[in-house]
Parts: sequence; C-alpha cells; structure tokens
Amino acid sequence: MTDQKFTHLDAEGSAHMVDVGGKSSSARQAIAVASVQTTPEVVAKISAQAVAKGDVLAVARVAGIMAAKRTSDLLPLCHPLALTKVSVDFTLLPEQGQIEIRALCAVQGVTGVEMEALTAVSVAALTIHDMCKAIDPSLQINGIQLQEKTGGKHGHWQRKHATHG
Repeated sequence: MTDQKFTHLDAEGSAHMVDVGGKSSSARQAIAVASVQTTPEVVAKISAQAVAKGDVLAVARVAGIMAAKRTSDLLPLCHPLALTKVSVDFTLLPEQGQIEIRALCAVQGVTGVEMEALTAVSVAALTIHDMCKAIDPSLQINGIQLQEKTGGKHGHWQRKHATHG
C-alpha cells in the first residue's frame, strides 16, 4: 500500500469534488476496454445486422459516445469536460462468441478522461446486452478496465498485462 491519500476526501473524510482550478491544461487521452461474451450465433447475427432490434454495433457506438459526454451527470465527483474526441470501436471474435469494445476519449484540459472512457465502454456493453438479451439471456459483460492514459502530471501510463476478456 502506498502513502497516497484519497484526493476526493477532505480533512474530515467527507467526499468532495477536487479543485482543479490551479492545474495546467494539457492534452489528455484515455483508452478503456470491455468484452461481451455471448454465443457464436449471436455474434454472427450482430455481424450480419440480423438482430431484430436493429444494427447493434451502430446503436452501441452512439450510446457509448453519448455516455462519455454525460459522465459527470452519472458520477457525482467527476468534472464536466469539453471532450475533443470520443471513439468507440468493436472487434468481433465469432469463433469465441466475443465482442471486444474499445473506447478512446480525449480532452485539452486540467483533469483526465479515464472515467469517460470507462463509462463509454460500459454503456456500449450494456447496449449490446439490451439489444441481444432476447437471443442470449446469459450474455456476460467482462473485463471493463482502463488500458492506457496520457497527459497530466503523471504522463503516460499503460496496463502492463492485459486482463481483457
């Protein structure tokens, strides 16, 4: 355990929003990932755009982008950010019945975008679940995690060992 203190707690231990007013603006970026585990048949239907509710990946992409933009409305201590980029991409692994989700969020600002990237992949995965639950009610969402971040005081960080999936 390190001697780092929790920045979202005041001297009395109460939660508060961190004051970032004195920090320098810099280009910041974060990449998060998640995985959806289903059946090869469901992945084939998604790929062929043959799911009754519509184009699963298009809807999940838009949902992820919208979620990144609304992160501060969902997480009480997050600062509202003027995002400069949000991308949500999918890799279909039909043989394994998996869909890998990757979100990249960027900002020019005084605080990072990790929570926005994590929110984007989470909501994209939930959207896939919602659109495919009638076909596979046992569908699972796995491995939601931050993969990489750049910018800010701590510079570049990357997960050493991927535990995605």
